[in-house]
Amino acid sequence: MAWNRRMDGFVVWTTVAVSLLFVANAAGAQGKPSPVQDEGTISVLLLSDIHFEPFFDPDKVAQLAAAPASQWKGILAGPASADREQRFAALEQTCHVRGDDTSYVLLESSLRAMRREAGGAKFATVSGDLISHAFTCKYEALFHHAAAGDYRGFVEKTLDFVMEELRGALPGVPVYWALGNNDSDCGDYKLDAHSDFLSAVGGDVTRGFPESERKDAQATFAAGGYYNVRLPMRNARLLVLDDLFMVGRYTTCAGKADGGAADAQLAWLQQELIEARQSKEKVWVMGHIPPGVDVHASATHPEEICGEKGPRMFLASEKLADVLVAFSDVVELAIFAHTHMDEVRILMPGNAAPGITVPGNATQGAAPLKGVAVKMVSSISPINGNAPSFTVALVEPVSAELKDFKVFRASNQTGVEADWREEYDWGKTYHGAEFSASAVSGVIAGFGADPDAKTAASRDYIRTFDVGNNSPLLALVWPQYVCGLRNDSAQGFKACVCGAGK
Repeated sequence: MAWNRRMDGFVVWTTVAVSLLFVANAAGAQGKPSPVQDEGTISVLLLSDIHFEPFFDPDKVAQLAAAPASQWKGILAGPASADREQRFAALEQTCHVRGDDTSYVLLESSLRAMRREAGGAKFATVSGDLISHAFTCKYEALFHHAAAGDYRGFVEKTLDFVMEELRGALPGVPVYWALGNNDSDCGDYKLDAHSDFLSAVGGDVTRGFPESERKDAQATFAAGGYYNVRLPMRNARLLVLDDLFMVGRYTTCAGKADGGAADAQLAWLQQELIEARQSKEKVWVMGHIPPGVDVHASATHPEEICGEKGPRMFLASEKLADVLVAFSDVVELAIFAHTHMDEVRILMPGNAAPGITVPGNATQGAAPLKGVAVKMVSSISPINGNAPSFTVALVEPVSAELKDFKVFRASNQTGVEADWREEYDWGKTYHGAEFSASAVSGVIAGFGADPDAKTAASRDYIRTFDVGNNSPLLALVWPQYVCGLRNDSAQGFKACVCGAGK
């Protein structure tokens, strides 16, 4: 099996295409959305994996560390240091970084494009990984004798800067943030629940929330990076997760395994969904790391897939997928990211291993389970050779259904004089299919019936999967990849790839 590039221990292959359509809509003030019309659609901006690089000009980093985040723009916009390129290359070599993340120039270019293509969005979602890769290593290489707490302060200021830049680019547009595996004060895949770091960042994340919701959102964010907020649509909510706690390689800042934070978060999620069902609300769920099979990691260990070990999974258990499927009459959409690719998946009833036990009142009045459509958002960061990109979606505000979307990408990876253009349109590419569970399931079923990737739909998905790269390598593992799109359990994936008897 062949793949092109790896990212964060998993994939940077070719790209699924999922794009979002822009329609201008006047947005209300942050936390005070304007009334939603009974007919028509609203536009929504989806982005992820910004991975902003404050170390891009190493000579400026000391100034950034000494200044509040409100002054960073002036520092970063100043002339580059004469030896910037050489010093940054040496820093990346020291920290074994495989490519460049998002510079200030690329960040500003992407924000201008978002304002042009999604300035009328009703709200925006950012599904994690705001800071650059190898952040700890780069900081320690430049600050050999930093005082205790200085690193945490620098991380917090970087997060604050990115948040304020996006809010400034989209004035009056509510922005909802999830944290990713890089967004920590103690290193990649490390984080403490109930920490001062989460409490501080939660204050920034919930800025502008209605006061009636902000207190509870801050409290749950401080506990474990998750929160509940009402969306500016009719009777709809967004449940945001920090599913880093659910990953097998997760540890506390002290390097210890701890499943308590994941259990607490899943219990919270389940209770919120029970209440949403009782209130007849629709829910979007957003996290960073998707449930299901890490197809790339599995493909690099093909001998394990059909053996006792089985495929590699993104999360340590299948509980998150099981919860979402159990409440698929409530969950209208799930948004994840992490792979940097533009992907779609479907979580379907019957795919899971023996599932969760839900309280008796959880199923009262429930409609038949229909599955959950998953949109995996591609990255702003071009570290894997992909073009920076974001998605603009059309949503029906009464039902909270995602009707269509377009992906926009930059003409280069640096942002210097970049031209942002449409990569593809979901509805046009897949012949009018909305992004519902049934429609996505149908599209993926079509992929499954085309193991040699000969249909136009399969070829389009392969072409747009690795945004702007047009790599054909996904075609080499197309049947196995498609098994991962529609089988979120290890058992289901193994049966799909290996045959039901194995």
